[in-house]
Amino acid sequence: MPHENDAVCSRVGAEPAPVGPAEILGLARDFSSVVFPVNGLRQPAEDGDCGWFVWSSDELPDDPEYFLPTPVGHLVTVCPSVRPYLALPPGWRFRLGPGHQDVWYDEELLRGD
Repeated sequence: MPHENDAVCSRVGAEPAPVGPAEILGLARDFSSVVFPVNGLRQPAEDGDCGWFVWSSDELPDDPEYFLPTPVGHLVTVCPSVRPYLALPPGWRFRLGPGHQDVWYDEELLRGD
C-alpha cells in the first residue's frame, strides 16, 4: 500500500525514500514555519543523519554552524506542510511558499566535495 507521503514522489517520478520521526535532519537555527520560502534539500545520509537540510529564507547560508541536528518529528510538528516532501530521495529539493511549490532534482547534491 502506498504511503500517504508518496504522492509528491509519484508526481515527480522519484522512488520514495521516507524518513522516520526519530531520524535526524539539519534544521536552520532561525527556522520559522511562518517565514517563506521554506526550502529543503536532501543529500546522501551521513554521520547518522537522514540527509535533509531545511531552512526558511531565500538564500542558503554557508555557515557550517547554521543547521542544528533536529528529529524529523519535531520539524513536521512545527511545519506540517513539509511532511509530503520528506519522502523524496537524496538529490531532490523543494521550495514552498504561499500558493506555490517547486520540486526539482539537483544532481549536484549527490556529488561529494
